[in-house]
This record gives sequence, C-alpha cells and structure tokens, in this order.
Amino acid sequence: MLGWELPPHNSGGLGVACYQLCEQLSKNDVDLEFILPYTSQEDISFMKVHGAMRDGVLEIMQSGIAYDSYKYIYNDGHEEWHDLYSQAKFYEHAVADMIKGMSFDIVHAHDWLTFRAALRVKALRKNIPIILHVHSIESDRAGGRHGNPLVREIEETAMLGADTIIAVSNFTKQKIVAEYGIPADKIEVVHNSIDQNSLIPSDPDNAYKYLSLLKQNGYKVVSNVGRLTIQKGLTNLLHAARIVVEKLPKTVFLIVGSGEQLHELITLAADLGISENVIFTGFQRGKNWRDSFAISDLFVMPSVSEPFGLTPLEAGFYNVPSLISKQSGVTEIISSCLTVDFWDVNEMANKIVAVLRENALKNTLTDALALELQAMSWERSAGLVKQLYEKHLHRAAV
Repeated sequence: MLGWELPPHNSGGLGVACYQLCEQLSKNDVDLEFILPYTSQEDISFMKVHGAMRDGVLEIMQSGIAYDSYKYIYNDGHEEWHDLYSQAKFYEHAVADMIKGMSFDIVHAHDWLTFRAALRVKALRKNIPIILHVHSIESDRAGGRHGNPLVREIEETAMLGADTIIAVSNFTKQKIVAEYGIPADKIEVVHNSIDQNSLIPSDPDNAYKYLSLLKQNGYKVVSNVGRLTIQKGLTNLLHAARIVVEKLPKTVFLIVGSGEQLHELITLAADLGISENVIFTGFQRGKNWRDSFAISDLFVMPSVSEPFGLTPLEAGFYNVPSLISKQSGVTEIISSCLTVDFWDVNEMANKIVAVLRENALKNTLTDALALELQAMSWERSAGLVKQLYEKHLHRAAV
C-alpha cells in the first residue's frame, strides 16, 4: 500500500480513509505493509508502516499542515529541503529501493503523489498488479479548472498503465473517463464509509465558549470543516452568508481549517460586511475539531468538485444536518441531506435559512441521517477491494 498520510499526521480525509480501509482489510485476512513519505512512528497493530527512506537518510520531517515541504536529515548531519514535487520523486526512488527486499502480491496506491512510485514498481516487478485508488483528480483540486499540467500528466500516465482504478464515487469515475479517456470498464467504484467507533462523542463542555454564550442568546451556528482551497467553494458560502445574515442577523459562520485561501476569505468576509458573523479557527484536531461539529445547527459543504466528502458523515455522527453541493460523491450514499449546486448562492442561502428557522426540518434531517449512518461501515467497501485483489491474483495464477 502506497499512501501519502495516516492519522494523526493527516491534513484531510485521505489519511482517515486509508487508515479505516486498511483496518477493515486486515480483518479480512489481508497482510498490509503501508509505505509513507516521511519517518513513521505510528503505533498501528493491524499493519506494518514504513517510512520511504533511502540510504544515508536518518529522518524525514514534514513541515506545515498541508505537508508541502519536507526536511531530510542525513546520517552525516547535513539537511535538505524538498517541495511536494521533489518529494514525490524521492518517494518513487525510495520505494524502488525498499521493494528489493520485500515480498508482495499487489500494489495499491492512493492518489497522484504515489502514482509515480506505483509505475516504478510495475516496471521492476512486471507480474505484480497495480491498483490505483483515486480520491481526487487534478481538476477537482483546481476547482473544475485544468490545473497543474505536470500533475495531470502523472495521473493520465499512471491510469493508462494501471491494471485497475478504484474511484471513490460514480461522480469521480465519470470525471476520470471524461478527463483522461480511461475505459469505464477499467474503473471500479468503491465508496468511502465511516467508522463510528473511531469517533469520540462530544461532551456538554464545548470548547467554543464564545459561541455557546451566543447560542444562549438566540444565535445559530453554521459550520464548515475542511481545507481552505478553491476546490471547497468557500467564496460562494461567504456570499450566501451575507444573504443569510441580512435575513437572520443572529447567525455565525464557523470556518474550521487552513489553506492557501485563508487570507482571501478573511478579506472577502470584510468586503461583504460580515466579519462580525464569521469566525476562522485555523486547523483543528481532537476536542476542538469535534466541538466544531457539536456546536453547529447546520453543516455546509459547498464544494465545487468533491469526489466523496467524509465531513457530512462526521457531522451526522454529532447530530448535525448537512447542506451539500450536488457536485459531491457522498450524495450517492446518503439521501437525508439538503443539496444545492455549488454556484447557486441564493438557493444556498435559502436552504440555510430554512434549516435555521425550522427546528422540525432540522430534526427530520438529523434523525434520518442517523438511521443511514447506522447502516454504514467499511466492511462492504473493504470486501469489494479484496475481491479486486483476488481477481488479479487469480489472473496471475492462470
């Protein structure tokens, strides 16, 4: 398994999905060795975790929440810094060195940062099947635009060379076909899920004291939790927020996360005249992360292009209903949410106002989502992945 992150050193949902999928695969008698691009000291009992180390490197350290910079400490004491692209190249060559002493039947690689390494393994071990797991493509991350041509080249080349591609939704499968011309029968859809046992229930002592006091005085809280990037559609959410605040002045928007759009979004909130109604918390973990859901009356995920989107499921665990863009894969597995086109600011505002005004609507959505969550687990998704493994191993045996 080639992956770019695992909790607690994750910047988003990719690491969570990898961790929970691997945990369930291990219960299905799959022996896993997970290779990360940094020095790993995770205490994980169900699989072996390795850092992609080359000769002479003592430690690889991440820098920043998004891990776009890596510090290499060598045995002789000297240091080097690598950006995301050179790190992907280093990872490729480190994996090539590591597999010389490893025995394995399948290579399963997650997203473009590991795809070069997967192709390198395919060149070295020609009989080993390569499965690429696509959690997002470059046009998603670029907010529907073309994006970085280097990343697109890596994605296209890897997908053409892969034995099978796993897409996290039908939405993503269709985009892969449209963007890269990959045959549809080469792509299998395996939806992400949620492991409710891994989530810690909230407690009455919410970390957001200021918001708790506001709610005692009749305020409502609308939240968004995620990376502050063009993909997530947060500029549209702020434009909708201006309309909501005009109708319901006692509304606060809680924006939880970090990313390159932070200062742009702060400036936009000021330009729209709603700075007093918008709180930016920065990146959060643990209790602060949990309580950002628990304090909310509504969770909004207005993504421009969201291959899946775990956060509405996490919000549901904390009894919070969701408004989700129609351009999101998670809507394929849940129906008890409100949806809106990411660009339709007026309709987004109307639906936010409807939930904040009508407790009956909020409770109906919350109760229905709770029932849907009860039926979800990673067991089915892991079962589908194992079937793909077995199909390729059967072909190899024949």
